[in-house]
Amino acid sequence: MHRLARPLHNSYQAPISPQGPFRLIRSSLPASACLRHGAHSFSTKAPMMVPCLEAPTLNSARQTDHVREVSERLNQSGILKISLGFSDNDCKYLEMLLLSLHQHHGHQLPITHSASRGWFWDIRPSTTSFQTANCQARSETMKQFPWHTDCSFEDPPPRYFALQVLQPDRYGGGTLSILSVERLIKLLSPQSRAALMCPEYRITTPPEFVKDSTPQYIVGNLLMADKGGREGVMRFRGDILEPLTERSVQALNELKQVLDGIGGQSDLTVNLTSDDLPEKSIILIDNRRWLHSRTDVKDPERHLRRVRWDAVPFQSVFNES
Repeated sequence: MHRLARPLHNSYQAPISPQGPFRLIRSSLPASACLRHGAHSFSTKAPMMVPCLEAPTLNSARQTDHVREVSERLNQSGILKISLGFSDNDCKYLEMLLLSLHQHHGHQLPITHSASRGWFWDIRPSTTSFQTANCQARSETMKQFPWHTDCSFEDPPPRYFALQVLQPDRYGGGTLSILSVERLIKLLSPQSRAALMCPEYRITTPPEFVKDSTPQYIVGNLLMADKGGREGVMRFRGDILEPLTERSVQALNELKQVLDGIGGQSDLTVNLTSDDLPEKSIILIDNRRWLHSRTDVKDPERHLRRVRWDAVPFQSVFNES
């Protein structure tokens, strides 16, 4: 298992953009797994690093260089941690940043979460007050989440999501784990990869996310190639999927078996604890290139706020009535 190393003890200046305050926060690999390259260590496996960018002020969300660095890092690695230098419980920085990405880098504006909620969704335990009438979302529980991507039932699904930490779990729960789709699919047989790219899966909309115009389900594929032709883009949430053919049944079973074997104890995962994502942290993730999961929440006061944006087509999607 690779946990994110502490930023102040094991980081270095990223050579990606000399103008910005980027750091790469790396998971702790044994020395035998690394090669020396100049003054830095690089893993012989795929890099298990999360880039980190500081936002000293609220106005950072409107600064050209800052917004460009966010866009470039999301394009390159599909993951970024932003550390705010100020209190922002209303998520004004994140709202302004998404508007800047829309205006200057072509990102689509955030999607609404449900018929009754707007851009932002509160992720915190609750047993009495739900954000969707008479329906408790799993993000309003303290239960663990297995591997998934967000909004796989949307047509089109959002490319990115962000989580802002308002109150971290003070008792060691709620660890966020991420898993590279590109690395995951290398563990699948060619037959399963081919079947996952076929539009043979029914994806049902959970009741808490039903909108006025949302179909009850869509039929589509789970895996697709990126712009470079590589099979590295996925949508997946196991509890709302129904395979419709024999080959899709076999492929989905193999995918689930691989994910069950990975768990959170693998060289393939990065595990982000509350120490890695303290208050005033924001984690931005490419929802198609990374799967994520969560351990049980132990702190009833844990509170994150989520936003999803840049909904662009996922090929081979067919709506059915």
